[in-house]
Amino acid sequence: MKRKFKRQQRTVGAIVEIPLNNGFKTYARILDEYFAFYNIYTKEQLDIDKIVSSNVLFFGGVFDTAITKGYWLKIGKKLPLENKLNDVPPFFTQNFINPDKYTIFKNGKGVPATKEECQGLEYLAVWKAEKMEERLNDHYTGKKNSYVARMKRAELHSSINETKKIKLHSNINKEAV
Repeated sequence: MKRKFKRQQRTVGAIVEIPLNNGFKTYARILDEYFAFYNIYTKEQLDIDKIVSSNVLFFGGVFDTAITKGYWLKIGKKLPLENKLNDVPPFFTQNFINPDKYTIFKNGKGVPATKEECQGLEYLAVWKAEKMEERLNDHYTGKKNSYVARMKRAELHSSINETKKIKLHSNINKEAV
């Protein structure tokens, strides 16, 4: 089935339908800064009450073009947000230059954190619509998503940083000789 694209505005409280592989779809709710992705994987068109009563799978950031360029179509009308959507869990980041530095973000404010405090939190990232669709497809088909795996592995940044230091160090030693 060919996708329909329709330009739309980002509307907090609106529900979007996200097309997945093999005719499946899922739904998300537009929040102030993020999306709440419902734990729904279906080929059926669900009614709004069924969608909003479903559990949230995770919260995440997606570029506005998912909505404004019509990749994900809004369905139904804007609804007030339920309490469960007003309490977005914290996210974390890791400093690429200094991988021992972490920050936890909650309600737009960042505080320094330890690696242990970041365990189990979602990495703060903004996804392209198609990459988020890939992540959702992978989740529902039991496949490990490479982007999520990379974001959850703090060792990746540490090992990249160590490799850069080793190369830099070896170049300095060659020049000294």
